[in-house]
Parts: sequence; C-alpha cells; structure tokens
Amino acid sequence: MAILERIHLSIIREVDRHGSLTAAASHLNLTQPALSHAIRKLEEQLGVDVWHREGRRLRPTQAGEWLLAVANRLLPQLAHAEERLQQFAQGGRGTLRIGMECHPCYQWLLKIVAPYVDAWPKVDVDVRQKFQFGGIGALFGHDIDMLVTPDPLFKPGLCFEPVFDYEQVLVVGPGHRLRHAAFVEPQQMADEVLITYPVAPDRLDIYTQFLMPAGISPRQHKPIETTDIMLLMVAHGRGVAALPRWLVEEYGAKFDVSPVRLGRDGVAKQIFLGFREADADIGYLRGFIDLALAHRDGGTAQL
Repeated sequence: MAILERIHLSIIREVDRHGSLTAAASHLNLTQPALSHAIRKLEEQLGVDVWHREGRRLRPTQAGEWLLAVANRLLPQLAHAEERLQQFAQGGRGTLRIGMECHPCYQWLLKIVAPYVDAWPKVDVDVRQKFQFGGIGALFGHDIDMLVTPDPLFKPGLCFEPVFDYEQVLVVGPGHRLRHAAFVEPQQMADEVLITYPVAPDRLDIYTQFLMPAGISPRQHKPIETTDIMLLMVAHGRGVAALPRWLVEEYGAKFDVSPVRLGRDGVAKQIFLGFREADADIGYLRGFIDLALAHRDGGTAQL
C-alpha cells in the first residue's frame, strides 16, 4: 500500500501557500484535526518530520522542503492529466494555455488568437505571463502548453519553431538628436535614459547584443510595464526605448516616435513558439502554429 498520497502533497503545498494549518484545511475542504492527523500519520509511516513546529508556525524540515518541491512539480501535472482526460471524455479539447516571455508580442498574439478561436470553437485560449519556475519550467511542469519567446532554450523534450522575424530598434522622440540618424552606435547611448520592460538586463537584447559587447551602459535604466506609457514617455523626451520595428510602426499614428537601427547591421531577432515534443501531434496545438506561420507568410506587413 502506498504511503505517500496526493492529499499529502496537496497539504504540503497549501500550508506553504497559506501559512497555517487552518487556512490550508479551509482551502482543501478539510477540518484542521483531519489535516493534522493525515500529516502526523505520514510522518509516523515515513519515520521523518515534515515540519518544525514553532508554536502556531510551521517551518518545513529538509524533508518537508523536498516534499514541497515534489508537490509543486507533480500536482500541476496531475491536474493537467485529469483535465486532458476529461476533455477526451467530453469530446472536446479544453484550453490552450499560452505563456508569454515577450512583452511586446501581445499585439501580434491577438492577430493569431482571433482567427484561431473561430477555427477551433471547442478550444479556449488562456494567456499567462508570470511563472513560478520561468517559461521553460512552466512547459516542463505542464503549467502552460505553449511558450512565446524570443530566446529559446533548446532542451531535450522541447521543440521551438520560429514563426516570424523582426528587427529590434531604438525608439526616439520628435526632438531627439538621433531621430534622423541612419543608425546609432553603442557609445551614443552612454548619456541616455533607457526605458525598457521590467526584465533583467541580461535578458534584454539591447544590452546583450548591443551595449554589453561594447562595454557601454546607459546613464539610467528605467523599467516601465506598458507599451503605451513607454512610448508616451519617449514621445515627450523622457528617454529612449528598444522595441521591435513592427511595433513602433504600428503605434506610429498614436505617438510621435521614430525607429533608429541599432548599429550599422541592426539587431535581427525571431519569435519562437515552444512546446513539449510529446504534444507535437496534438491537432489544436499544431493548428495554432500553422496559423502563426500563415500570418507570417501572408501578413508580415501587418506586423
């Protein structure tokens, strides 16, 4: 008979999430005595404590920390398996969960999602941006089914398919000294306020492919979450930004900003769709990729 059961992993995770046995019991629709009994019995059978008990506080032991890691990895996979089996039983396909590691790609994604939901009426689309273990971890953990990213990590069990090419450019306002320049050199950025999405510099192309190789840093780095506010600040002379050329052109009618090439040769990028190799033959997932590729081939001008 199995000692470790799913309820034990659920208890471990919910206590960590909610901070107390009482809150965890409420979330799991259990009484606190029943929850305490379940864990006490598990500890007795395993011969190891799961928590250090400090008054009303519970602090995981080394064994508890390991069980928590197992719970965070396995419970989403079990939930996903149950959801998928239920979808098969009902004759539907459920939800395509898309993770985003590309802040400016929402505009592109909308152009794909609109025809996709028409073509796949039994499939819903859920878009997620924040992941507990990052985008790759979310794929492996079955928290998402597809990852939109400009920076694929090719690992066994994962596939990445490029769906469109773009150029990363510097964005400047109407009175900026570089507005009419053919291109910008890294040294010209040393006195600039650089506005970016709230992403670490070592994951920003303007740093990794343009500034860092030249040993240059901007005078100030200012993170802003939304594209509209970012471009508003640039248009009013509060700094410069780095964005895909297609996005700058799309917003051109709304904000008085201009794209300038980064370096003489520019910074070329690609957007990839990542997915689990085991899911490669799932029709509704393949259907999304095919639509994305068709949009690239037939609708690049719209990007």
